[in-house]
Amino acid sequence: MASITLQQLLKAMVEQGASDAHLTAGSAPVLRISGSITRVKTDPLSSTDTKSLCYGVLSEAQKAEFEDNWEIDISFGIKGLARFRGNIFYQRGSVAGVFRRIPFEIPTMSSLGLPSVVEDMLGNPNGLILVTGPTGSGKSTTLASILDQINTTDKGHIMTLEDPIEFMHPHKHCVVNQREIGSDSRSFASAMKRILRQDPDYVLIGELRDLESIEMALTIAETGHLVFGTLHTNSAVQTINRIINVFGSDQQNQVRQLVSFVLIGCIAQQLIPTMDGGRAMAIEIMRTTNAIKNLIRESKMEMVYSQMQTNQEETGMQTMNQSLLKLVQGKRITEMVAHEHSPVQDEFARMLASGGASNTDGPGGKRR
Repeated sequence: MASITLQQLLKAMVEQGASDAHLTAGSAPVLRISGSITRVKTDPLSSTDTKSLCYGVLSEAQKAEFEDNWEIDISFGIKGLARFRGNIFYQRGSVAGVFRRIPFEIPTMSSLGLPSVVEDMLGNPNGLILVTGPTGSGKSTTLASILDQINTTDKGHIMTLEDPIEFMHPHKHCVVNQREIGSDSRSFASAMKRILRQDPDYVLIGELRDLESIEMALTIAETGHLVFGTLHTNSAVQTINRIINVFGSDQQNQVRQLVSFVLIGCIAQQLIPTMDGGRAMAIEIMRTTNAIKNLIRESKMEMVYSQMQTNQEETGMQTMNQSLLKLVQGKRITEMVAHEHSPVQDEFARMLASGGASNTDGPGGKRR
């Protein structure tokens, strides 16, 4: 029998400010604290232990689904503690699990350090806003804060399609319906096909993962709704390319026209280890100005990066390198850490050497 219960582990996770907890056979439980792995001081878990701990949060239906599919996404809450998102899977024939902490309280946009330009984007009555970044970069938290801002200040119907549901949104000025794939709908595709009949004003699609979900997100945005979604891309330019390239070559010209019409902006983010042992968010902001719309239509994506650096006081845009430089200048992260996380390292080195001036020649430098 395991020397620690899952509830004890999750409680320790919250108390120590960990973002994730890992259960795997042959190792003591592991917590991720400020981005680093820390083993809990307890005995290594056996395969029987990991199965017992992971099965403790599954319903009978979820156990059957897991045993049929060999992996499952779940979410659950512990009263007075927090909500958690989990993924349970097999490795080397044993059950393993990863659990992510989701606070009960939704952070505000200002507490996350989101620039005011993000709130400006929400003034659009319809279109597509994308939040991108690697796994663990805080995309879900950013989107939750954006939806909470809408819920607090606007009146309308918010619909979310999530797998699984993470943050729980109360009904404030908006009515909020959150649908979990697998329990409230059989699939993203099925839910998205019917969403326009549910009178939404705002639509959150947890992840744009394939051609069908991207195509539906563009359609929903085109038909007069404000749509939010996430992709696992690292920059605004990469995001636009990913959306267009998922379509066949015979469709790409038409898709470029549609993207230029519906895309409001892209928020690309990553969490960076700070000097005090915490993490800070570096954020790239791209808005589709008329100039950028034209570049998308004309398939001149290599020019978008330099356009993002034009007239920034008016547009509110910034590159990832500019955000990293601000964190260095604010003495929150070291130059070495910033350089490691820079998407265009040669440009960042020149920015440091010149005291902050950015290179507008585009992302032609050395990438990570």
